[in-house]
Amino acid sequence: MALSSMTGFARSHGASGPYSFEWELKSVNAKGLDVRVRLPQGWDEVEAFAKKRASEVLSRGTVYANLTVKRAETGSTVRINEDVLAAIVKVASSLAGRIDAVAPSIDGLLSIKGVIEVVEQESDETEDKAAKEAAIGSFETALKHLVEMRRREGETLGQILNQRVSEIEALAGKAEASPGRKPEAIKARLAEQVAALLETSDRFDPDRLAQEALLIAAKADVREELDRIASHIAQAREMLGKGGPVGRRLDFLAQEFHREVNTCCSKSNDIELTNTGLEMKTVVEQFREQVQNLE
Repeated sequence: MALSSMTGFARSHGASGPYSFEWELKSVNAKGLDVRVRLPQGWDEVEAFAKKRASEVLSRGTVYANLTVKRAETGSTVRINEDVLAAIVKVASSLAGRIDAVAPSIDGLLSIKGVIEVVEQESDETEDKAAKEAAIGSFETALKHLVEMRRREGETLGQILNQRVSEIEALAGKAEASPGRKPEAIKARLAEQVAALLETSDRFDPDRLAQEALLIAAKADVREELDRIASHIAQAREMLGKGGPVGRRLDFLAQEFHREVNTCCSKSNDIELTNTGLEMKTVVEQFREQVQNLE
């Protein structure tokens, strides 16, 4: 399986009958999967499908799905309200015999509110249903493009992460070969420290000092940490090679890397080994930052 990023963007357009529509999908990083759908009034039934379909192909990320719908002008019908007109004519006829006034004209009658009605063409249920089905198909297209973009970014992320793992491996090898880790170097440093203490006071027990020196040497050994770092490197490469939604697992592994490198630095009693540990810590931080973008 391919690696996927959690960030991506996609659009799709469609039309059906008098309707035209556009989907806009955007996804960003998140701990889990959260699909947020924004629809025009009357199109709510599309939401359930969009959320279900997105959950089938995506594992993580906040996905914003926005549907814009436009309806073409289908024309209006002008009609005369016969009941209102008849009532007005009746009143006018009744008044004609009682007052001296000019008979109402046709344009005068038509200008009276309620005589002329403008009727908008009602939407057709069959057209509406077909448009919503077409919008669902268009969502599939947009979702496909979003998945493709996330996978392209995931491929780039995979290359960067593999490079960081190789850098960690090289620095771990450098730490392994550090002259300061050799038993002879550790023994020499401890011998100098013990000799300095014995010169300053005759109250120190040489045997007890030798025992303490052995304990210090054991605590300063980073063999166990380097072995665990090597194991983490193997696991990281395996997960990156397998692909799929491995972001959470790699994030946990990055924390383990960080813990072991920190321990190496704290146990180190050699400047070169300490500097190598600090370099490794920087690369581990970069590794973890990139993992945050992975699905």
